Amino acid sequence: MKRTRVRFAPSPTGPLHMGGVRTALYNYLFAKQKGGDFILRIEDTDSHRFVPGAEKYIIEALRWCGIYPDEGVDKDGNMVSVPSERHPHAPYRQSERKPIYRKYAEDLVSAGWAYYAFDSSEELEKARAEAEARGETFIYNWSTRENLRNSLTLPADEVERLLRDTTDWTVRFKMPKDRTVRMDDLIRGHIEVNTVTLDDKVLWKRADELPTYHLANIVDDHLMEVTEVIRGEEWLPSLPLHYLLYEAFGWERPGFAHLSLLLKPVGNGKLSKRDGDKLGFPVFPMLWTSPEGETSHGYREDGYFPEAFINMLALLGWNPGTEQEIFSLPELVESFSIEKVIKSGAKFNPEKAKWFNKEYLRLESPEELARMWMPELEEKGVKADEKKIVEIVDLIKERATFVSDFWNIAWYLFKAPAEYAGKDVAKFWKEENYVPALQACKECRTGEELEEWIRRKELPMGKIMNCIRLMLSGSGSGLGIGDIIRFIGHDEALARCEAAAKALNSQAG
Repeated sequence: MKRTRVRFAPSPTGPLHMGGVRTALYNYLFAKQKGGDFILRIEDTDSHRFVPGAEKYIIEALRWCGIYPDEGVDKDGNMVSVPSERHPHAPYRQSERKPIYRKYAEDLVSAGWAYYAFDSSEELEKARAEAEARGETFIYNWSTRENLRNSLTLPADEVERLLRDTTDWTVRFKMPKDRTVRMDDLIRGHIEVNTVTLDDKVLWKRADELPTYHLANIVDDHLMEVTEVIRGEEWLPSLPLHYLLYEAFGWERPGFAHLSLLLKPVGNGKLSKRDGDKLGFPVFPMLWTSPEGETSHGYREDGYFPEAFINMLALLGWNPGTEQEIFSLPELVESFSIEKVIKSGAKFNPEKAKWFNKEYLRLESPEELARMWMPELEEKGVKADEKKIVEIVDLIKERATFVSDFWNIAWYLFKAPAEYAGKDVAKFWKEENYVPALQACKECRTGEELEEWIRRKELPMGKIMNCIRLMLSGSGSGLGIGDIIRFIGHDEALARCEAAAKALNSQAG
């Protein structure tokens, strides 16, 4: 059997959308499960849409996610341009493969599968306008090509002259008339399309001597021995052309699988950056700064674990057939099946993304979480020994979704409150509560002793304890009082209670 080889071939036209990461992930899982190769190829033939920095962003985003290509990128994260034993098909940027494609375009012309088109943009615009005037849609195909300026209609000597003396010409595929193309998709099953409404796509342009996606991806997939093409459903309309190109070249076709879209959290439609901006969640894996200086935040900067991000993406469109939701990357490799990828779009739920991160945070050791938290504590000028930080993290991590939540949960373990929550003051700061609460703090050194003291005095446990918590932390809710006292010490606890009583009584007076 042939070795499985798949590729992810993004265009460097901007930041990598989370839908693109999912496409890369599914390719990676498919390859690794079958012991095959995952190739990264940069399709940068569209010079008009090229964005500086996009290629580097794509590579760094995949590396953050733990998706490392077998071919295309070296160990330092650079695209490979020179063939080697590990990267035999280099270069992996299509712009660096420029000399390859013209030969294949010319081969198609020689075999009668393509032709030279010399129509100017003005002539094509005129043809469109005339069609619209007749209430029709202009399509450059079997129904119109015999009336246009191309090598099918012009004398041979004129064709030779135009090829030699001009640069404003293209190679177009000669789409067969009224032929049913029968195709099979690994996700969607059998598909049939008639060519009667398909156009003669441009394959190669003399102006910049670059191929279009249709020619370049077919040629590169063949030369790189790709066995399966797993890509987004936006390429499904191009599948008949790609099937016919393989036939025209006489090459064995790879298997094709077209992934459904990631949908908006509410309603239908493709998930976009605008949705993220509107609802406050990222759609890119990492921070992106455009050449114009516009920034878009990413999952990495928002505090997501890459493992949680990948786990969440894997289940957006793939159903493992079990109740399991938490998968490590090796477990995803073992469980993944392209046949279990759903055909319909997958609606993105930002709250579910947070749930995944919360679950992964719980799985992390207190020691590792403390290491992650330390830089923020240092920025805030907090001085505490590592053992204490680890103990605090172990206490609070069940309450957090992100490491960045730790400070909001436990800041009062490091400094006394300067303000007190108004609603809790109104609810708990009453003389019948704070007088015994102060006395209890003077006489008791632990949370257990406090509870025993309140029971012995037959006082309302909830009201007294909430009043004490208000004095210690500035709020009536939060960590257990015994835990607070254990971390800040009895002397600090008593000082806080006395300071709070002085401040709140003065405020009330």
